[in-house]
Amino acid sequence: MKVMQGGTRRRAVPLTMAAGAAALALFVAGCGDDDDGGESASSSSGDAKAGKVAVLLPDSKSSVRWETVDRPFLKQAFEKAGVDAEIQNAEGDKSAQQQQAEQAITNGAKVLLLVNLDSGSGAAIAANAKSQGVKVIDYDRLTLKGDSDYYVSFDNEEVGRLQGQGLVDCLEGETKPAVAVLNGSPTDNNATLFKAGYDSVINPKFKSGEWTEVADQSVPDWDNQKALTIFEQMLQKSSNKVDGVLAANDGLGNAAISALKQRKLEQIPVTGQDATLQGVQNIVNGDQCMTVYKAIKKEADAAAALAISLAKGDEPTGVTGSVNNENRDVPSVLLKPVAVTKENIKEYIGEPDFPKQEEICAGKLAGKCQAVGLS
Repeated sequence: MKVMQGGTRRRAVPLTMAAGAAALALFVAGCGDDDDGGESASSSSGDAKAGKVAVLLPDSKSSVRWETVDRPFLKQAFEKAGVDAEIQNAEGDKSAQQQQAEQAITNGAKVLLLVNLDSGSGAAIAANAKSQGVKVIDYDRLTLKGDSDYYVSFDNEEVGRLQGQGLVDCLEGETKPAVAVLNGSPTDNNATLFKAGYDSVINPKFKSGEWTEVADQSVPDWDNQKALTIFEQMLQKSSNKVDGVLAANDGLGNAAISALKQRKLEQIPVTGQDATLQGVQNIVNGDQCMTVYKAIKKEADAAAALAISLAKGDEPTGVTGSVNNENRDVPSVLLKPVAVTKENIKEYIGEPDFPKQEEICAGKLAGKCQAVGLS
């Protein structure tokens, strides 16, 4: 099956990919950059020694998930498999990420698990790796026009459709609501796909006149502080007349919520994504109407299983189709996202990558948690 994904500036063709989640285990650690060059380098089955794996994370700013969720699950998975691996975070610096990739290859990495900062720098990393016989897996973010060997992510247009439908549901009964749209970073292909998904739901509302569009603006680098400034400007220009916000992730959603609170405006429906602790707490508190839960442990396990199979020289694990990156069809694994609202939060309590009930319900939210069935 082939799935076409659009470029950064154009709509993407809908993803119809079957999600094939491989569930094996993988990674190794320390503090800051994780590196285990010791006894764990042999495969867990006692077969031929696996090559090294390097994981290149993008930052800590665009989402808290990279350090608080992805890193520990990847570390755990590689460690369990007995594969020598390291995790590094570029903290938003494209040059640093390229240097990290080059150093990892110099140190013997045979597989790079890459979350690019943009497609240009990601493609450069993949090209350099290819020239040295190193495999590259695009993790979560597809590198457009690159030479990456594999791609593991979620159905990102479906993420956007869930956000769009979530806002429609939350605004049901409102008469001609004024809606603002906060998109993710224009350099992140995932943001393009999210937007293609939610635009397919909300644009017909705007075109029919059922909704009014206040503004539609991208937030550079998924920067929450920039999102706050952008949304404050939207409020100012609309004389505070905003009835709903399509925010592309929980961080951008929280920026909008903060701006509303600063102006002492009423709660309005705000969307999100990633099911972060902050996002889920905002839902419990009534400030956010929904988020999208992507089971990151499944994504991490699928990516790690694939990396391990490549590091061992085995047949790739879990690949079920392909995604076009505007250069080639990249063998891929896409997982299924789900919408989370106050009505179904309790269904996900206990999942290893979902916020814990005691964290969600801490302090002033204890009473609100009772209302949504969490205590």
